[in-house]
Amino acid sequence: MIAIPPETSRIAARARAADELAASGVETAALDARILVEEALGITATDLALRGSEPVGPAGAERLASYLARRAAGEPVARIIGAWEFWGLPFGLSPETLVPRPDTETLVEAALGLRPEGPHRLADLGTGSGCILVALLTEWPRAFGVGLDRSCGALRTARSNAARNGVADRAAFVAGDWAAALAGPFDVVVANPPYIASAVIAGLSGEVRDHDPRLALDGGPDGLDAYRTILAQVPRLLAPGGHLLVEIGYDQEEALCRLATAQGLSAQMRRDLAGHPRVVVMTATAGS
Repeated sequence: MIAIPPETSRIAARARAADELAASGVETAALDARILVEEALGITATDLALRGSEPVGPAGAERLASYLARRAAGEPVARIIGAWEFWGLPFGLSPETLVPRPDTETLVEAALGLRPEGPHRLADLGTGSGCILVALLTEWPRAFGVGLDRSCGALRTARSNAARNGVADRAAFVAGDWAAALAGPFDVVVANPPYIASAVIAGLSGEVRDHDPRLALDGGPDGLDAYRTILAQVPRLLAPGGHLLVEIGYDQEEALCRLATAQGLSAQMRRDLAGHPRVVVMTATAGS
């Protein structure tokens, strides 16, 4: 374990942490060091800037050394601190939930673009930490949302995050297999299902493979199992003019469009900031 003397100043501890992480091959060493120092010492970025000469102290030194050892071993910062930001909002994490990714904000943006005034009823399938549902409820103050997940641990985390962000009175959480437990109609249904082919998971980065829940990653032999289930269940739940939006992998655009067409849904693609296909927006076609 990296030794941090208690008399080390906060600023010196941050510099030492950044050096140690960089030496361990962490690409975001400076950023990670700042976050871990603040978390270990229970301080803010302002505290670090204005009172950086104060010593870290025995307890802070011990926590920081532990955090640095975990990060150097490949554990993501979000897992170490047990929380992460999404859509500018704070979210607690648990072993049963994914770490919210910036790419998923494309799904939130696409939903908001379709319904600027907000829907009446919203469903989030495979809600995990609840980040998509909670983000949308903060933007749609008249909407009511239901988050579903197979994991009771994830549902507890999502419920806590709804309370943390002030939308608990407009959110319900249900254990279920995708949309099987729901009765419509819903104006908007969103999902970020597991979409990685089973054989590919072993080759993922250790930060994902070893720390994200397998249930939230494994999409079956071709990565499309969850989409097939969702597309078999959701169309009957959509209100007239309702939309289904799903996040996809970068190479799944054609497959998802074919699946949507087979279920009587039209499909449009939304790209993320890197220009990759990221979200499929589906709408019931006339007569479907």
